[in-house]
Amino acid sequence: MKTGKRYTVPFRRVREGKTNYKRRLNLLKGGKTRIVVRKSLKHIIIQAVDYHPAGDKVLATVKSDELKKLGWKHSTGNTPAAYLTGLLAAKKISGLGREEFILDIGIHTPVKGSRIFAALKGLVEGGLNIPHDESVLPDDERTSGNHIASFRKEAQSIANDVEELKKKISTI
Repeated sequence: MKTGKRYTVPFRRVREGKTNYKRRLNLLKGGKTRIVVRKSLKHIIIQAVDYHPAGDKVLATVKSDELKKLGWKHSTGNTPAAYLTGLLAAKKISGLGREEFILDIGIHTPVKGSRIFAALKGLVEGGLNIPHDESVLPDDERTSGNHIASFRKEAQSIANDVEELKKKISTI
């Protein structure tokens, strides 16, 4: 690695590709509570986070694992699970007393109709005020799981399970 007066070593999280500090600063300047959506191959994590100079404060967290407790029998990392996790998170976050939120997708590439935007659709349908463009949200066929049922025989019941879980979440 280069050394000397003319070279500055970037921050560790920049070197690791974990944080884009320019984007983070722009999100923090708004002063709104951030809805942080993170995805992995198996799970979706949604958090409501407030900025504090000493460190961010997590106000509420919902993982897609919590769908299993409500009776979800399918994968927790797919588009319908992201949508349902968004609905569940909206229920928990709506009690915080905040009026408007802003979406923070981190370093994930914004792809139209992706799992991140399926979670956003669940959050918005759950009653949260998050500014967004309607064209990035997945259609109802994808959030209900019909696209999965078309190529997997054992997934025929996924659309029914999505509707059942939506009803359970609405009663919580």
